[in-house]
Amino acid sequence: MQIAVLLYDRFTTLDAVGPYELLARLPGAETVFVAKEAGPVRGDRGSLALVADRTLADVPDPDIVLVPGGPGSREAMHDPEILAWLRGADATSTWTTSVCTGSLILGGAGLLTGRPATSHWLALEELRAVGAEPTGERVVFDGKYVTAAGVSSGIDMALHLIGRIAGDETARTVQLLTEYDPQPPYDAGSPEKAPAELVARWRGRAEKVLAPQG
Repeated sequence: MQIAVLLYDRFTTLDAVGPYELLARLPGAETVFVAKEAGPVRGDRGSLALVADRTLADVPDPDIVLVPGGPGSREAMHDPEILAWLRGADATSTWTTSVCTGSLILGGAGLLTGRPATSHWLALEELRAVGAEPTGERVVFDGKYVTAAGVSSGIDMALHLIGRIAGDETARTVQLLTEYDPQPPYDAGSPEKAPAELVARWRGRAEKVLAPQG
């Protein structure tokens, strides 16, 4: 089983690394980071880069496609080379997945038309522009298409996938070995739970927060 994690400039690192840390533990899995060019690709904070060992052309037909989100997704969703690769990979993939605004890239490739999908809560309504039906659920399955909400939800998505691919026992084993047992000190991890004034403040800043940084 080959799992391809797409990298592009200004992706959000946890979107990629969170699911990677779990999915790479699937028995027999080969996880590869791919980009338009091999080499380091810098995340949205600028201080951390992941290395793409292979180009898009090197990995034409992965079993699982994983597309992270990030401010750079607004450019990636219009990049002809990335979109062509996604369409080709999706033609034979078993699972096509995204985290956060990675769903906008899948939508840009025309893969979510008419499908329920999720994204970061600040970008959720943008899914309509790419033909998807936005839902506020944390992880959304529609056939082989799986989208996860903002950043940390990619870990939940990975556990869901492991359960479906390798069974509940394997998923529980991976959860145990990674000690994934969230116990946050605050209960403000969604707009439904966070203080209203905090949600309103960040909605007001959404354009600045989510925009590509040149």
